[in-house]
Amino acid sequence: MRDETLLRTALDWHRAGRGVALASVAQTWGSAPRPAGSLLVIAGDGAMEGSVSGGCVEGAVVVEALDALEDGTARMLDYGVSDDEAFAVGLACGGRIRVRVEPVGSALSEEDLAKMVARTERRETFLRRVDLASGTSKILGPGEGVDDLLRRGRSGLSEDEAHLDLVHAPPLRLAVIGAVHIAQALVAMARLAGYAPTVVDPRPAFASAERFPQTDLLDDWPDEALAAYGIDARTAVVTLTHDPKLDDPGLQAALRSEAFYIGALGSTRTHAKRVARLEEAGFRADEIGRIHAPVGLDIGAANPAEIAVAILAEITQRLRQG
Repeated sequence: MRDETLLRTALDWHRAGRGVALASVAQTWGSAPRPAGSLLVIAGDGAMEGSVSGGCVEGAVVVEALDALEDGTARMLDYGVSDDEAFAVGLACGGRIRVRVEPVGSALSEEDLAKMVARTERRETFLRRVDLASGTSKILGPGEGVDDLLRRGRSGLSEDEAHLDLVHAPPLRLAVIGAVHIAQALVAMARLAGYAPTVVDPRPAFASAERFPQTDLLDDWPDEALAAYGIDARTAVVTLTHDPKLDDPGLQAALRSEAFYIGALGSTRTHAKRVARLEEAGFRADEIGRIHAPVGLDIGAANPAEIAVAILAEITQRLRQG
């Protein structure tokens, strides 16, 4: 479950009078199941959403959270995950995690939680910095001295353990131009990798709910669809139609955006013709150079599913390695 959903759940439960504590992974060592910044929302009746360990220590965290709701104070918890516990949730070996538990309404104010929810719903990237001595926190965004932390997107304790930075970024998105066979495999794989996929294709026979279940479908022409969609720096765009009438408007919209990845299906010869069309449309060589084409890592992919693997691998490489 994504951050924005968990934060909204915490706020809704708190306002419903259920009593809520927010647990956040503060630090990890070894093969900890969940990274720093992972969230678990616990209600006073024991209901929970999210995860801080993939199941290893959730029960113990819930007990501590209920105690925190009783006394209204935050606490830092330290757990070791044994090899047996790690194996049970699919890891090769164990590790250690530290978890910060904060009751909403005392340690974490309703006002701050509401601000965080509003920012996530606006797809903003921000962090909450918790002073561990005083327990107070502040919400910081771009231009407020934390740009490097936001760019790296990594939550965790400061080196002196004086404060905890919890980074919240909008979910990754993938806009696929062309509801073709490769897109069916790519959308399913991207969803598993944590992306929110959207398929753009004005051809209803291709972009149907039967072919793309549980997927957002946009049936406008790509330039119009992407203008309404709003490409940002957490968005990847891939064109798959082989049809310049559809691919080119999508690529032009992507090149004018902050998309972190732009890929286009087609051979080297096809891409050379595409480059010529984009140059004629006024795009510079350095702008056109943002396009990954032929799309995907060169792994010898031969069928639609393998091509989808290659595309998602290259998107991941671009996201993680720059």
